[in-house]
Amino acid sequence: MPNILEPKMITGSSNMPLAKAIARRMSMHRGQTVELVNARVERFNDAEIFVEVYDNVRGEDMFIVQSTSRPANDNLMELLIMADALRRSSAKRITAVIPYFGYARQDRRTKARTPISAKLVANMIVEAGIERVLTMDLHAAQIQGFFDIPVDNLYASPIFALDIKQQFKDTLSEVMVVSPDVGGVARARELAKRIGAPLSIVDKRREKPGEVAEMTVIGDVSGKKCIIVDDMCDTAGTLCKAAEVLIEHGATEVHSYISHGVMSGPAVDRVTKSVMKSLVITDSIEPTQSVLDADNIRIVPTAPMFAQAIMNISTGTSVSSLFETETLEPSYEGLFKG
Repeated sequence: MPNILEPKMITGSSNMPLAKAIARRMSMHRGQTVELVNARVERFNDAEIFVEVYDNVRGEDMFIVQSTSRPANDNLMELLIMADALRRSSAKRITAVIPYFGYARQDRRTKARTPISAKLVANMIVEAGIERVLTMDLHAAQIQGFFDIPVDNLYASPIFALDIKQQFKDTLSEVMVVSPDVGGVARARELAKRIGAPLSIVDKRREKPGEVAEMTVIGDVSGKKCIIVDDMCDTAGTLCKAAEVLIEHGATEVHSYISHGVMSGPAVDRVTKSVMKSLVITDSIEPTQSVLDADNIRIVPTAPMFAQAIMNISTGTSVSSLFETETLEPSYEGLFKG
């Protein structure tokens, strides 16, 4: 009989709670304990990163869980060094599980003499010996084409759809999905289709990065409970301004569903003081204590989805099946409560 390899997981320091949660979910599905591979990640006095893997990984199907979030450069180097350590230890296959893919906003040249850093990062990942990438809600879908290896890009929208149907189960007819800019219309439309809601757009015009000069609402939001959907929230300036504009145009409530809660600088303070009733983010980036303490910020788990995706990749079965709300629903049974 052929020897079927069991997936083995190892994690860097960027999001240890998520890695442990994925391992727990895999243990539940498999009916046996799935442990993280024992390893250490250290920094020398000059901040060089050193990795040592204690367990034998020869011939194993390895999955490295590591978001390349803040500090992006350190976490990226951890990922690359861990991949090199596994490759030199004769791992059979190395898959990088990158819930949040840093540098994704640098996916094209916006002006002369600027880099395409997302492509550079993709080259580094491939060169390190990683043979497959599993990520979620890339800032730009075309980044998948930057890699010369398979890339599975999962979506948070099925998870959000499950949560929205639970949270707004009695008032779903009043819900309207809003894209905070024209570029995010496809993402917003996808969620709107899943929950059967109409779609609106906030058209913004920037004078310079980080500042919003003017916002126009396209669509009638009066009397609606608006749900802003986007892939990331960094400083939350645009998000909070969009919420204000929607209220000014007659929306009764504004909620936001964001895949990646970067939450830099004044973001948490802005959100807590904003007109938004709630901001829902995933745990693709480990939340800070200030995020956990915020009354109107809520976190939905991605571990059930990533655990199932890892098991599907390991057994050679479909990952795209996880794009459907109905397929994912059993994994989230009992997790969402109104």
